[in-house]
Amino acid sequence: MRVLGLTGGMGMGKTTVAAFLSRAGFPVFDADATVRALQADHGKALPFIAQLVPESVSDGHLDRGALRRAVVQQPVLLRQLEKIIHPMVWAERTQFLRRHRQQGARWVVLDIPLLFEAGAWRLCDYIVVVSAPARIQAGRVALRRSITKAEARRLIARQMPDRQKRRRADRVIRTGGTVRQTIQQVQSLIRMMKQ
Repeated sequence: MRVLGLTGGMGMGKTTVAAFLSRAGFPVFDADATVRALQADHGKALPFIAQLVPESVSDGHLDRGALRRAVVQQPVLLRQLEKIIHPMVWAERTQFLRRHRQQGARWVVLDIPLLFEAGAWRLCDYIVVVSAPARIQAGRVALRRSITKAEARRLIARQMPDRQKRRRADRVIRTGGTVRQTIQQVQSLIRMMKQ
């Protein structure tokens, strides 16, 4: 079984590319969706988050606003939260890979925004970075989060720079053009994976 690592900064179009790959029949592990499930009502991570930030969890429900405020007031909490969440995501990813290896999958996709930062690139045989020009990325993030482009640029600046990710990629899918152009690039990738 071969593992494709799919990554890219926020607002780059990675989720769209992952959806195309899923529709083409490739199993996709979505790290963001896994985190959301762990933090959903009565999710596996909530008892541990409650120990760390008691005011953020009530009746099996995470109050994201309370958690965000606590992290702003005590930035060290972010690292502690990562120590809770990252091993749980790693365990889910390990199960995903084991299950699909046993099922005889030829390729699986690890859709992980922090692929390089978390060291998950080491699990991959082939890495695809989804990229768009900075102005388009900032516009997408601003629209999605209902914030200004300046605020979007500040959020983006906290991530690994796009140029660094592109340098480490086996293939770059550029999403700054038309949807048709993106689809053509993904179709080329799919053809390679199906050879």
